[in-house]
Amino acid sequence: MRSSALKRLIDVVGATLALVVAAVPMAVIAVAISVTMGRPVLFRQTRPGLHGRLFRLAKFRTMRDGPEPDEERITRLGHFLRSTSLDELPELWNVIRGDMSLVGPRPLLPAYLPLYSAEQARRHEVRPGITGLAQVNGRNVLDWEERFRLDVTYVDTWSLTLDARILARTVRSVLRREGISAEGHATMPLFQGSPPADDPDSPTPDQ
Repeated sequence: MRSSALKRLIDVVGATLALVVAAVPMAVIAVAISVTMGRPVLFRQTRPGLHGRLFRLAKFRTMRDGPEPDEERITRLGHFLRSTSLDELPELWNVIRGDMSLVGPRPLLPAYLPLYSAEQARRHEVRPGITGLAQVNGRNVLDWEERFRLDVTYVDTWSLTLDARILARTVRSVLRREGISAEGHATMPLFQGSPPADDPDSPTPDQ
């Protein structure tokens, strides 16, 4: 069996088993969200996947509706879900569907697609993941350039052994609640493009 086919098999089996184990906690979380924030329980958003094809990502909802900035709309429950990464559990269904993998570059916003350099766009040569090399090396406290560098490194060096190492390190990062958000942001500042190649000292714009 080719490594890519074996990776897909591991994704399906792993995500299915994880959903079975997490079924009761997910039901409890869904009830808690419904009571504290109302419906919908899930947050769905279009994201680009393999080769940039769009899919609907599902996560547990962590914010109230409203015009306030994201960091002001996150509820206490939402903070807990994000800090423990429990909000990511519904993405296991995306893995089973084939939209995502257990391990790969995180799926970002479609608006970023035209902003990537040719090298950065290579992150879409593999399925996006629930966790990835960037997530176990700083997660949301990384700047965009480093995050994309790690994503492309994953594409170039992928192996089943690397996936196993990333999954093991993910457990440690989640337990330590590392890299949840960049300072002053709910997650990270918006990506607005890389500095011009002829001006390496130019700062990356913040939102």
